[in-house]
Amino acid sequence: MKVTPAIVFIAAILVAGVSAATAAGTVVALNPSAMHFAAGTGSAKGTSAAILTGNPAKAGPSVIRVKMPDGYVNKPHYHANPEYITIISGSVLFGTGDTVNKSAAKLYGPGSFIAVPAGVHHWSIVQGETVEQIGGNGPLNNLPIKGGM
Repeated sequence: MKVTPAIVFIAAILVAGVSAATAAGTVVALNPSAMHFAAGTGSAKGTSAAILTGNPAKAGPSVIRVKMPDGYVNKPHYHANPEYITIISGSVLFGTGDTVNKSAAKLYGPGSFIAVPAGVHHWSIVQGETVEQIGGNGPLNNLPIKGGM
């Protein structure tokens, strides 16, 4: 999934109270109706994301939830820190490398977990409307692979 600065900024504003409460040592418990999703822009157009805790634009732990439409392609990229992905609903065709190679990828469905080490080049294609939960130490931005696709 591609976390753009616009998604991070909008979602950070919407859940600033959650981040402050977590930092203050207060329990944060959210029902799905309390999760405020902000629409993605640019290459993340069609997706939406909600920050569950932390600030994914800054250093430190955070968790976000991302909704993606059927067929959404998260182009080859990597992260400066490990990324932890849980598939909540839908399916994700996940692969590693600098180019999308469906024949070398594996399909992951609801309940699946993927831990991606820092610096590992990877990509994904969503099959069916999909929700992922992504956690790690920020910033949680995607670092694109030049020419990757």
